[in-house]
Amino acid sequence: MAPKASPAPAPRNPLPAFRIGQAAPRGAPALPRPSSPADDLARADLRMDARTHRKMSQGKLRPEARLDLHGLTLAAAQPRLQHFVLSCHASGLRLVLVITGKGRGDHGPLPVRPGALRHQVPYWLHSAPLSAVVQQVSAAHFRHGGEGAYYVYLRRFA
Repeated sequence: MAPKASPAPAPRNPLPAFRIGQAAPRGAPALPRPSSPADDLARADLRMDARTHRKMSQGKLRPEARLDLHGLTLAAAQPRLQHFVLSCHASGLRLVLVITGKGRGDHGPLPVRPGALRHQVPYWLHSAPLSAVVQQVSAAHFRHGGEGAYYVYLRRFA
C-alpha cells in the first residue's frame, strides 16, 4: 500500500472573501491627535475669577507687558522668562504675554517635537520659582499670537 498523502495545510492568514465591485475595507482607524500645550492648559483647573478668565480668553484684556522668546534656545529662554515674570510681579503687573512661536515644521532627518519653547514654557511657569507668582496660564487669543503665545496671569503683589 502506498502511504496516504497528508492534506495541504490551511493558509495562516486567509484573505477575506472579495467580490468584484465590492468596496474595499476601511484602513486602520485614525489615531487620536496628540494634545497640544494649549489643549492641556484648557483642561487645567481654573484658579482665577471666571469672568476675568473669559475676558482674557476672548482677547478683551490687554497684556500689560510682553516677552518674545522667538529664536532663543531653551538654555537662553529659561532665565529670561524667570527674570521677566518675577520683575513683572514685583512691579505689580497682573497680565503678561509670553510669545514662544509655534515652532518650525522642518527639522531635518531626525524626529524632534516642533516648538520646543511652546512645550517647555508652561512647564517652567508651573515649576519653582515661578509657580509662587503665577496664578493661571492660558493660550493666547488669536489677536495676541494664538497657539504661539501664552497669557500669564500673576498673583496679587503681597
